[in-house]
Amino acid sequence: MEEKLTKPRFRRQRKNRTSSVEALTNAQKIAFAPFTFQAVAAMLDFQILQSLNDSPKTKQEIQSACSISEYTADVLFDAALYIGLVEKDEQEKYSLTALAEAFLFDEMTRVNFNFVRDICYLGASELSESFKENRPAGLQKYLFDSETIYSKLPELNEKMKKSWYEFDHHYSDDCFRETIPLIFEAAFKNRSEKRIFDIGGNTGKFERACLEYDRDCTVTMIDLKENIEVAQKNFNTERCKFFAANILKDELPKISGAVFMSQFLDCFSKKQILRILNKVAKHSDKDTKIFILEPFIDKQQFEGAAYALSHISMYFTCMANGNSKMYNESEMKEIIEKSDLKLERVYQNIGKYDYTLLECTKR
Repeated sequence: MEEKLTKPRFRRQRKNRTSSVEALTNAQKIAFAPFTFQAVAAMLDFQILQSLNDSPKTKQEIQSACSISEYTADVLFDAALYIGLVEKDEQEKYSLTALAEAFLFDEMTRVNFNFVRDICYLGASELSESFKENRPAGLQKYLFDSETIYSKLPELNEKMKKSWYEFDHHYSDDCFRETIPLIFEAAFKNRSEKRIFDIGGNTGKFERACLEYDRDCTVTMIDLKENIEVAQKNFNTERCKFFAANILKDELPKISGAVFMSQFLDCFSKKQILRILNKVAKHSDKDTKIFILEPFIDKQQFEGAAYALSHISMYFTCMANGNSKMYNESEMKEIIEKSDLKLERVYQNIGKYDYTLLECTKR
């Protein structure tokens, strides 16, 4: 009898622990997360954080400095205290915390915030619908009636275009200084002809970096017709060539030398990646080196980076194409193993965001 009574009490205690004050607090943060996000956006729009960075101020001083109403100041500062953006001293003066300073001075935070605000925020409300129907429902409801966002990038308004390209370039551009010497060493050590094929080149930043690194190389950018038309305007050299193609539908040119795919394969589903790798193998000669550059979730040194990458996957779900994600290295290796390529070498911790470069050849 005694034993029967103790078990339920133990179960109730364990159950109560899962509903701790800390857990409930975190639950409220998630429940009101959209308002938290927009409160930060409003404080940036009204230059409130910028003004507090100049000097601590009372709410009345902020009202005057930022031309906001008493009501605006009351609502935003009530929230800002609990968000952790500001601190208040005994003289009722507010100053910034390290969290607020991240929104002002950390480039990664700025880029991510603007990208979510300008590209993803409204469309995120269609996440469940996107999962159910395997389509970018947020893109199609709020931006374009299109299967993917990629062909529509030139049609974004200037603010959205700036936020999208800054987000796309911020991470991978940092890696080019390290990856290009690795590519040239591995692919062209015993070759006089240096040809690189960049699949998914966007605006051509990798092309420009290669041309500057080695004046004897040629680079061919392979991308959608819409992106090729934009990128071509930035080049006036025969050493940079362009080939318009939809990688899933069109044939590729004959490839030799090196292939580079930077943050490209994460734009596709696992089945599509397998098709792409097999197509690249089919059009490449036996000595071609194929390089895949990705920020894998499971290879990040910092929790914040892994957190961001796991959430970026949902941008792909509701805004980009409905079926791709940021991958783990183990997932990409499994796909390569099934393909007509073989993994030769892995370069880790490239750039300040822990990218991984996979070097492959044809089987």
